[in-house]
Amino acid sequence: MAKPQKRYVCQACGSVSHRWAGQCADCSEWNTLVEEASAVVTPFQAKHDLRTGGRSFELVGLDADIVLPERMATGIAELDRALGGGFVEGSATLIGGDPGIGKSTLLLQAAAKLALAGKSVAYVSGEEATDQVRLRARRLGIGHAPVQLAAATSTRDILTTLSMGPPPALLVIDSIQTMHSDLIEGAPGTVSQVRASSQELIRFAKERGTALVLVGHVTKDGSIAGPRVLEHMVDTVLAFEGERSHQYRILRAIKNRFGGTDEIGVFAMQSEGLAEVSNPSALFLTQRDEGVTGTTVFPALEGTRPVLVEIQALVVRLASGATPRRAVVGWDSGRLAMILAVLEARCGLSFSNAEVYLNIAGGYRVQDPAADMAVAAALVSALSERPVAIDAVAFGEVALSGEIRPVAHGALRLKEAGKLGFERALVPAAVAKEESTLRMTGFRTLGEFVDHMLGR
Repeated sequence: MAKPQKRYVCQACGSVSHRWAGQCADCSEWNTLVEEASAVVTPFQAKHDLRTGGRSFELVGLDADIVLPERMATGIAELDRALGGGFVEGSATLIGGDPGIGKSTLLLQAAAKLALAGKSVAYVSGEEATDQVRLRARRLGIGHAPVQLAAATSTRDILTTLSMGPPPALLVIDSIQTMHSDLIEGAPGTVSQVRASSQELIRFAKERGTALVLVGHVTKDGSIAGPRVLEHMVDTVLAFEGERSHQYRILRAIKNRFGGTDEIGVFAMQSEGLAEVSNPSALFLTQRDEGVTGTTVFPALEGTRPVLVEIQALVVRLASGATPRRAVVGWDSGRLAMILAVLEARCGLSFSNAEVYLNIAGGYRVQDPAADMAVAAALVSALSERPVAIDAVAFGEVALSGEIRPVAHGALRLKEAGKLGFERALVPAAVAKEESTLRMTGFRTLGEFVDHMLGR
């Protein structure tokens, strides 16, 4: 009889190796290779022709009539926005976030709202007892919701129980790292167990039309733990971001087969649970009556949603010979170094003997390249101690040549700024030609923008 071949799977990236090593050759992580027994390969199986003996299926064209999938609105508008309108029947959703960020609280609130709306909901916890979940529900004021609770970690037991009656409309598994399948060996949380348990649960959801939600742990760098293939198996991946020291949480859609990506939902953690924030721009702006040096308001864009955030900069002059420090919170440090280099090379400003600190207010993280011009405005304001007008916003992408390039959805950014009471906009020259209620000043190069701020 042929011997089973051993293989070693990296728990960080999912790559397979036939020999154990201390460091993964693909992702360079240490001590992540775990032994996993593969299927027995016989000479007959190796030589068998897969082109015969199977079941034929029908091929259809792209122009075939289809029915759009129905969505279940949870009643939580911010969650529905991130999902693209609600949960889809037969879909699998993976939500990840740091411990204590509010994943279980949000899903329990969504499950309660769906149950009160007449949907059958099952909530299976592998980390807490049912009494703990009931106590949290009472604290949140949803203890009367008809949600079916269970504390189990065996995938076979869960599927056997759910198959005995009508399938639930929503099934929440908290968390997938605690589930265990007896079909393969290994402790819960390993690559093979997470993959096998997820595959069986997703198969049940697809066959019975149940909307499945899997809660996933995250690693120390913020990515979802377990094999990378888990994110490919599900239909939607949501990331719950935010600092536990801050009140606000951001639910971001990273992948969505039934809607757009990069949509966000904003929540505020309160004593009665997570509350929706319908106007997130007001959260990230500092209320002030006079201008402050080193601050600029930037209209960021998350999917189709504009969010106004405040960019803060501080420039501290050092004695000659000291090594200056660059500290960034909420933005890319490499992008800051590029903006400083363009300001020095193209605009004649000197930051070589100064420490530079940049912060995005409210714990928000900005990935929009349109923030270049707003960051440059904050840096110039902090260096020259000239405040930017409190009723002005700035956005635009800065090239290495010093050119200010237009960005997407300029009209949408300007409209959001106008709704919040801003009257002026510092924008690229191409955007200044668009119609808007704001008074716009356009700039072709960063040098023109610096001259405007310094009154040259």
